[in-house]
Amino acid sequence: MEPIEPPVNRNGILQFTSSLAARIQSLLFPLHCRLCGTRLATGPALCSGCRSDLPWLDTACRQCARSLPRAGNGLRCGACQKRSPAFDVTTAVLHYQPPADYLIQRLKFSGELAIAPLLSTLLAAKIAGRQSPLPGLILPVPLHPSRLRERGFNQATELARHLGRRLDIPLDHRLCKRMRKTEPQSLLPVNARRLNLRNAFSTTGKLPARHIAIVDDVMTSGHTAGELSRVLKRAGAEKIEIWVIARAGR
Repeated sequence: MEPIEPPVNRNGILQFTSSLAARIQSLLFPLHCRLCGTRLATGPALCSGCRSDLPWLDTACRQCARSLPRAGNGLRCGACQKRSPAFDVTTAVLHYQPPADYLIQRLKFSGELAIAPLLSTLLAAKIAGRQSPLPGLILPVPLHPSRLRERGFNQATELARHLGRRLDIPLDHRLCKRMRKTEPQSLLPVNARRLNLRNAFSTTGKLPARHIAIVDDVMTSGHTAGELSRVLKRAGAEKIEIWVIARAGR
């Protein structure tokens, strides 16, 4: 009679293997705070001190996330009341100030893609805590193909990818494209930014959702978000949210 082998607990083996791999990785590549270099036991890659020192955006216009001097539920700034943008709601988690600007610039201009999940985690936590329904689609602000080749990646897509996974929302980075190679908005005066983006975007197919979140790293004047929202609403979108890591003061 052949001996009976004990049953194999495959889930236990997988969990043990995953735990062992994580421990080996932590020994070979220890996690450090992205700002001060303190060694960390677990992620996200910010120590508690640096996290508390981030320029959190607490009171802001619900439509454009421009900072407001006092708290209030659903307040809109004077600019949005005077000329309402094409998007409906904006969620930003930080002011575009040190050290948040350093992290965003390292992601955007130095290609440190490991910063994307860190920043996305901060934004996802704020979005997940709300009561209103989530969008049915996430759309990163597209880069022109020539700029994408130069940079090698789209920071908005990297952020959107992690947000989609955490919030369980599908991502479509091909639904819209940038038709013209526009000048960088940050290099233009505010009154020239709207003209710079005119007819810059187009949709490539039928919208799979009517409630859409546009993802970018920073909002400054809001003209990029506004022009893309205008194109999406013309294509049939009913509600557009803007999700950004940081809101600049201008």
